[in-house]
Amino acid sequence: MIPDDADLRETGLAASGTGRVLVIGCGALAREILAVIGANGLAHVDVTCLPAILHNRPERIAPALEAAIDRHAADYDRLFVAYADCGSGGAIAALCARHGIEMIEGPHCYSFFEGNDTFAERGEVTAFYLTDFLARQFDAFVTKPLGLDRHPELRDMYFGNYETLVHLAQTDDPALDAKARAAADALGLTYERRPTGYGDLEIALQRL
Repeated sequence: MIPDDADLRETGLAASGTGRVLVIGCGALAREILAVIGANGLAHVDVTCLPAILHNRPERIAPALEAAIDRHAADYDRLFVAYADCGSGGAIAALCARHGIEMIEGPHCYSFFEGNDTFAERGEVTAFYLTDFLARQFDAFVTKPLGLDRHPELRDMYFGNYETLVHLAQTDDPALDAKARAAADALGLTYERRPTGYGDLEIALQRL
């Protein structure tokens, strides 16, 4: 069953199953994590995800992760954190080090989807990125929080230094591509689609 984006945004994904390994991830990655687990036959791996909306307040991610770790640690042989730094200023890495838990390497999901080495080599400073999840949830994460639906004149203040909207596409979905292109048009940016698949996320999960 494909989880609902609105649920992933606001409440996350509850753990279910009887696996030996638990992935604690971001709700914005839930579909991708489940797809990798299914494609690789990782029946011993369960998934739970925190609300994706925490990305609007990244200082809250590490405390929420710690609560999830405390809640689930006794039930699993191993935990894995499917977050990169994600604007936490090193707090997620410090938390994982304290508990002896592995996490995804990289600054954020844009980087590990494209591949951390490739992303770093590009060194793009005028690109605004969307993943598949953010393309579907563009209004909830960009338009409404920034007030662009009420005050479109703010667009240049927020995005005047950007030149390109880059859709880092995990899947081949023309309807989703159209959403990403519409987002670029709404922001007045040039559109670029860059197919990435699951990038370093898949590599990390395969090691489980």
